Order: sequence, then structure tokens, then C-alpha cells
Amino acid sequence: MKVEIWSDVACPWCFIGKRRFESALGNFEHKEGVEVQWRSYQLDPTLPEHYDGTETEYLSEIKGMPQQQVRQMFEHVTAQAAGEGLVYDFDRIVVANSFMAHRFMHLAKEHGRMDAAKEALLSGHFEHGEDIGDIDYLVRTGVALGLDEAEVREALAGDKYAAEVRADVAEARALGVNGVPFFVLDRKYGISGAQPAEVFGRALQQAWAERSPLTVLSGNANDGATCGPEGCN
Repeated sequence: MKVEIWSDVACPWCFIGKRRFESALGNFEHKEGVEVQWRSYQLDPTLPEHYDGTETEYLSEIKGMPQQQVRQMFEHVTAQAAGEGLVYDFDRIVVANSFMAHRFMHLAKEHGRMDAAKEALLSGHFEHGEDIGDIDYLVRTGVALGLDEAEVREALAGDKYAAEVRADVAEARALGVNGVPFFVLDRKYGISGAQPAEVFGRALQQAWAERSPLTVLSGNANDGATCGPEGCN
């Protein structure tokens, strides 16, 4: 069974949703049969490479909300994150466009390290005040994940994997995704938001139970020539 997760590195609920989904998957009896694929999404693709201001100022500006209301929202999200073992620090967040970070994750995917890259960038952004739009930070993260420093730097200096990021975003749009995190199970069920682990658990059970076995259309065992591990007949 395949689970695709659209999310943005700059989305606080995406990290919380990741933890809750992982909790549900860890308790799922068929977890070894579940393939998880991360897909790219940008909450604000128009954001400059870097925003000259704080996260509070940025959200206050784009949402038209008083800064006090934004800070209250941060307090709520921080409390929810703490419930999942995460330590958010909104005062340290560096507001930056996440496009390069998504390109980096597609590079990590080529080396089987996409999940680890996702974890590192989310933690770096929300817990440690790292700049997800800075090439040097992404290179350091790549090296820590076992990637080649020169390969990471060369890929990010150009536009490699930009098409893959845009394709993910376009596919999300085609599926009707208008907010993240968004979880798609076997292209049959969609779950929007950082739902409780229990919700993810029930969804995994239902999607697994409703998997359709392949129906082979043939008259009998001798009406078609085939080849297998033991040879051809």
C-alpha cells in the first residue's frame, strides 16, 4: 500500500502531522507493507528568497491579522507540537522561500534519504532556527545524511529537481489539495490535516482491508503462453 504525503517545510502542522502519522504507522500490523512517499507543496510560492522580518511579522502581513493574534496562534501550535515531543521556537524561525529545500529533498530521494531529509529540515526550521533557503545549510544537512557535498552544492546552484517540485505541486492541484499536510492512501482515500494518530490508524486499516486483489481474465490455465522463473510454457 502506498501513502503519499504532500507537505511544506515551512508548515508547522506538517511536522506535527508527520509525527502523528508515524505513531499510527508504527502501531499498524502491516507497516512493512506500506510505502511512504513525500511530495512537495508550497504554502507561499510568492515569498521572496528571504523575508526581512520575523515569522510573526510575516504572517501578520499576509493574513492581515494583529501580531498579538498571530502570537496566540503560535502558542496553540507550540502546545500541540509539544504533545508530539517537538520543541517549536517561533522567535528563531528564519522566514525563507522553501523551493530550494524541496529541490534538496528530491535530491535526497535519489539516494533513499528523503524521509531523513524531511525530518532534518522540519526540525531545523521549527526547532533550531536554521535557514532552509541557505545553500550552505542544505549542504551541511546533506553531508550529515551521507550525501556528497559537491553533488549537493552543484544541484542546488542550478535548477536541478525544480521540475520535480513543480510536478508535485501541479499534481496536488489536480487532486484538489488546497492545504497541507495532505495524505493520500492508495490513490483512494485522502486525509486533510494533522489528524490524531487514531484517525490515521483507522484510515490505514480501512485502506488495507479494501485493497483489491488482481483479477486475472482468462478462460483456463492452458489458454495462454507464459514465462516464469522455471522457464516458459
